[in-house]
Amino acid sequence: MNNKNTLSTYYVLPYIIFSVLFILLPLFVVLYYGFTDRTGHLSLANFIHFFTNSRTIGTFFYSVVIAFLTTLFCLLLAYPIAYILAKGVYRGRHSFLLVFVLPMWINFTLRVTALKEILTYFEGNIAMHPFFNTIICMVYDFLPFMILPIFNSIVKLDDSLIEAGYDLGATKFQTFVKVIIPLTIPGIVSGVTMVFLPAMTNYVVLDMVYNSTYIMGSLIGSYFSSYDWNNGSIISAVLLIVIGLMTIISNHLINNKKW
Repeated sequence: MNNKNTLSTYYVLPYIIFSVLFILLPLFVVLYYGFTDRTGHLSLANFIHFFTNSRTIGTFFYSVVIAFLTTLFCLLLAYPIAYILAKGVYRGRHSFLLVFVLPMWINFTLRVTALKEILTYFEGNIAMHPFFNTIICMVYDFLPFMILPIFNSIVKLDDSLIEAGYDLGATKFQTFVKVIIPLTIPGIVSGVTMVFLPAMTNYVVLDMVYNSTYIMGSLIGSYFSSYDWNNGSIISAVLLIVIGLMTIISNHLINNKKW
């Protein structure tokens, strides 16, 4: 018995070391710089500055708008695609799913550059529609992350539950709204989480498409590039709080089925 425990400890040890070096230690560094001043003393000045600085708050809300619209359009596109792939009568649905996953294997910069050239060809000057083009590029980038979890949820659906809805007199629309969507909420929540938070910080798209610094990721980068680790870290800490809150809410919705 002791040998099994010792062997289990050896198996777990690499994961513990990885977590300490690449998760806990960077998190400690972020929190340390976020809640200290330039002299290293504990201070809430950076936290207060985040909520009182018009540039920071404006960038935060702009990032939320970008992330919300990106997530919304990804969801509207991904759900029917995932449903058709999962419940279609044709064979080789996983092969069709691979078509949507394949772009993820290509370098991100190349994908955005190619899409930028396409948009420029059709629109002329891409800078004339910065907000619209940013949403297009964001949706193009994050769509697979929305399709995959929804696809997995729909594949696991018991067809007998759908048939039961029809047998009880529900129309196709009623069955879709009252049976299929509630049963796939975990996949939707997972997809929304995987898209919304990265979309708030993915400033590379804006820099490549419009050369803008309007979202949180670029603001963090500007602080760190000017060696202002304190303000850059507090923004990261606030985003970590947002991530934590969304995770708690998502788990609560899934576990308690509050939808």
